[in-house]
Amino acid sequence: MSADDEPPDEDVFHPLGESWQDDLEDLLEETEYDAELGMEMGRDAMRVTSGDLSEAEFYERYHDDVMAEFGEDERPIAGPDDGDGEDGGIGSTLVDLAGGDESRREMLKKAGAGMGFASLGWGAVEQQEPAQSVEETAGEVEGADEGTQWGMTIDLEHCDGCLACVTACNQEHNWDEGANWMYVLAYEDGEVESPDPGTVDVEPGECSDNPAVQEFNYLVRPCQHCTDAPCEKVCPTTARHTRDDGGLVLTDYEVCIGCRYCQVACPYGVNYFQWDDPNVDRSELDSEGIYDKRGRPVSRRAPRGVMSKCVFDPARQDGNAGEALIGTSACEQACPPNVIQFGDKNNPASDPQRYEANPARARTIINLFAELPSPNSIESALAGVDPTLDAVVEAVDGLTIETIALAKGIELTHTEYDEEAPPGDTLPEKEQTVLDVVSAIEATGLDLESDDALTQLGLTVEGFEGPTQDIEVTSREEVADTLFGDYVDAPESQFELLADIGTNPNVTYLGHQPGPEAHQVPGPVSYADVGMLDRRQEALDEQTVGLDFS
Repeated sequence: MSADDEPPDEDVFHPLGESWQDDLEDLLEETEYDAELGMEMGRDAMRVTSGDLSEAEFYERYHDDVMAEFGEDERPIAGPDDGDGEDGGIGSTLVDLAGGDESRREMLKKAGAGMGFASLGWGAVEQQEPAQSVEETAGEVEGADEGTQWGMTIDLEHCDGCLACVTACNQEHNWDEGANWMYVLAYEDGEVESPDPGTVDVEPGECSDNPAVQEFNYLVRPCQHCTDAPCEKVCPTTARHTRDDGGLVLTDYEVCIGCRYCQVACPYGVNYFQWDDPNVDRSELDSEGIYDKRGRPVSRRAPRGVMSKCVFDPARQDGNAGEALIGTSACEQACPPNVIQFGDKNNPASDPQRYEANPARARTIINLFAELPSPNSIESALAGVDPTLDAVVEAVDGLTIETIALAKGIELTHTEYDEEAPPGDTLPEKEQTVLDVVSAIEATGLDLESDDALTQLGLTVEGFEGPTQDIEVTSREEVADTLFGDYVDAPESQFELLADIGTNPNVTYLGHQPGPEAHQVPGPVSYADVGMLDRRQEALDEQTVGLDFS
């Protein structure tokens, strides 16, 4: 690399700070590979995603050095002779990973819009406007890229820090304790504080109805499965790659050489190196859980000398674990308060997109599904009961005027999507149960559409009584949305971590965004309480980087 090609000197380039960056450099120096090259490529890979360096320039800048160091350069980025598969393996790599077409590159072109938020550390983007209604956002989402993009919407405001997602991920994938693929971090950032965990009684791994757990500030941190992943750009072997089917960012364990360059290039700190033989032997793993449908070993814990991270369960998404688990993840299914919504981010009918479009409504559905009596039990209890609201409430345990109003509000705001809900999604089924409750009540002859019933339920524009008098409503649907917000205290903002870097992460957060001074504090449940380790150093004497906000 000539002096003319060298980028400006930037002492600290990593979003997680100088300490993190220094640790990464120290760790690279312990390997057999060129530490300086790995640090420079990691820095410039993030400059590519942020738009400060073109892919062609990045390829040319490091091609000779990569060839000299590794004897191959299979980085899936645009090289000077892109597309013919003869220069550095770039063309053939793209074709192999994209299933014979260039849909991946087209996706990256579309991902360039919408970036440019100021950031510092975990204070990744400015808070966005309050979430829009389903009707307002459905058309916007319909214009998304074609094909499935697995991702998550995570409601931080209703996380209770029980760590059930962490333990479920470990049980599913068998990673060594401390090399966490999923973190739940309680934090303070100078603007918000978290309580003393000693004052909160929470059962590990179980949903808590203790209001104090909601006073903690949480960040749930899986891999972001970026559409434009800088970790992929530095991999010389195609071990780290984005699978075209589902947009999953994965590591082929049989191709990975353990150079750890991807660990430097990841802005989120989600990669781990397997130093020693794993705690769980290969013979104890189900092979159908290791290999995806291409026959590539990309899931469960990594072998010795290989990188690993959160994978969004490709074996599940490919049907290896049965059709019932397609469109699900272990962490999502284990979450007692249902704050992790996993699914197809390109489908407006999917769980994460429904939740993101109207968090108050989605959270109301989840709560009502758990609280309301079953439709069948309601029908039985209401046999022969007078068709009045008072009589219905008196006859059925668990029904109140408020819950009936909320259920009717769900019906009033129900949307028929052009798309079918993806497999594994649960919000449509839960919503249908709520609608069936309304039908069971109306089967008594009670007309919940009548002016008298709607007035008694507080669902009329004329009788609207909101939390403040400056809220103007013009329809029953808007009244219902206001009731949902009052009922669940839904998050009013959303953000993506480090969105200004241009990685286009596929995890959307709802709730308070950690500021630039965020640092981890003890949560209501400790990692030791659930048999986990918070940081890998506790087991390996600082042989790999653990999480530290300081």
